[in-house]
Amino acid sequence: MGLTYQSTGRSITKEGLNIKVANSDKVIALAGNPNTGKSTVFNALTGLRQHTGNWPGKTVLRAEGSFVHNGHRYRLIDLPGTYSLLANSADEEVARDFICFARLDATIVVVDATCLERNLNLVLQVMEITNKVVVCLNLIDEARRKKISIDIEKLSRSLGVPVVATAARNGEGLPRLLEVLSDVVFERVKPKPNIVRYSPEVEKAIAQLEPKIRALMGDKINSRWVALRLIDGDLKLVQAIDKRFCGNEVELLAQEVLA
Repeated sequence: MGLTYQSTGRSITKEGLNIKVANSDKVIALAGNPNTGKSTVFNALTGLRQHTGNWPGKTVLRAEGSFVHNGHRYRLIDLPGTYSLLANSADEEVARDFICFARLDATIVVVDATCLERNLNLVLQVMEITNKVVVCLNLIDEARRKKISIDIEKLSRSLGVPVVATAARNGEGLPRLLEVLSDVVFERVKPKPNIVRYSPEVEKAIAQLEPKIRALMGDKINSRWVALRLIDGDLKLVQAIDKRFCGNEVELLAQEVLA
């Protein structure tokens, strides 16, 4: 059964994405590649306190659930499994827009410990959008079975965000995941993602664009990430940003960049 207006009190809508939550709820996105055990993590954390529907205007399934930890209620949104946030499909567009626009309290990115390198592409993309990231290194039991050893502390230092090893199907690591999530949400821990650096030409273009983007957007969105998307010619994102925040100002900036 889903949470109702009566059960949660006064509700708000997250940036036009039709996610209604109580003022005190902490909203968490759950992202990850397909076949990482993301749904198992979602089910383990939310239990029976979940419901499903479709994202507005999409045929993409939306799963929402809730849980309480240390007296605080969390709303967990299970995003579609995706390999990328470059929005080449409806699933990718939904995942990107929610992480980008929903003013989340944190994002958990679930990765498969048995094929970590393939999964890190999505982690790095999420880290370019937000610093409030926790990596859930799931299927750690399978990694052990395959004699795969991962230095979790070193991985966390390399990424600049917390990493927690879990085996969600048997509950291993989930209490630790909740504690780390709480630390990030309430800013007892402040992740500092290590930024991916590009060629000198790209970095120069980013440096030129960022001040213009910040002047338009303030702190509503990561200006470096938007600059990268403008350089990449991502007009879908430009239109999504303008629709929510800026009229057509970012699109005009994009036209200037792409000219």
